[in-house]
Amino acid sequence: MIHNVAVLAVEAVVSLDLGIACELMSFAEAPYQVTACGARAGRVATTSGFSATVSHGVRALSAADTVIVPGFAPHCRPCEPTVLAGLWHAYQRGARMVSICTGAFALAQAGILDGRRATTHWMYAAELASAYPAISVDPRVLYIDDGQVLTSAGVASGIDLCLHLIRSDHGVQAARAVARRVVVAPHRDGGQAQYIEYPVPGDPGSSLAATRTWALEHLNADLSVPNLARHAGMSERTFARRFAAETGTTPLSWLVTQRVNLARELLENTSLGIDQVASRCGLGSADNLRLHFRRHLRTTPSAYRRSFALHADLSHRPAGSPSSA
Repeated sequence: MIHNVAVLAVEAVVSLDLGIACELMSFAEAPYQVTACGARAGRVATTSGFSATVSHGVRALSAADTVIVPGFAPHCRPCEPTVLAGLWHAYQRGARMVSICTGAFALAQAGILDGRRATTHWMYAAELASAYPAISVDPRVLYIDDGQVLTSAGVASGIDLCLHLIRSDHGVQAARAVARRVVVAPHRDGGQAQYIEYPVPGDPGSSLAATRTWALEHLNADLSVPNLARHAGMSERTFARRFAAETGTTPLSWLVTQRVNLARELLENTSLGIDQVASRCGLGSADNLRLHFRRHLRTTPSAYRRSFALHADLSHRPAGSPSSA
């Protein structure tokens, strides 16, 4: 079945946010039907000094399976009643509701974020929390998946959230193909910090990139902090501090994410048993793999394989053969 995505361009929409949503969800690797809409069909002003033209009005939300609201400015102004009503009705009938950056303020005005955990750009998080006290605002993270409602921080995290949607709907391989097209990292965990102290090291020799690459090649090994620090040639305390500064997360959290991603890829592209997958990705046992799948993906390894290996020709692929992704 075709999954319909409506991208709602509120007046004075952030053009980069709008482009991210429309572009990433339109690639063939992510088979969605994408419709850009506004309060009404026609020209919509952007924050970049030019106008975008949308062919549909707010009624397009009534047919959407997913609604994405890019950021807009000024974010504190009231949205049109027809826009808020359209968002609320889409939410009430079960559509997945997504915001990028200050698009969270539109969802908040519609009452969709009440009682939920949400995020927005760190510059505006305090304002969102103050204006809407029923929302649990987390200013630290890249994006939050709260089931039916997903919110992200600014600009680049909109890419992360769109890739998360594609990964959730169509699997790791599809998300990686789209990430490759736009030349970005295929996965940044939503819990990673919005602001990373040293995103690009001044001295290339001081980066932990080589150690992270080595870890990715040895995910089934004992990758304790002492062993990782030893590979990096520094003390455990210095390693942990530098790792958090470069990635915005802890070594353990980063490793679990990488191991779950490898498990997803193996389930999609090989006929390995659940125990074998757990061993290959360094999660040890099938029970441990199930625990992390429930915690991170709200599903089981077997259910994940049924969902995303449907089109994989496993009968002619040797168990454990590398993925083409």
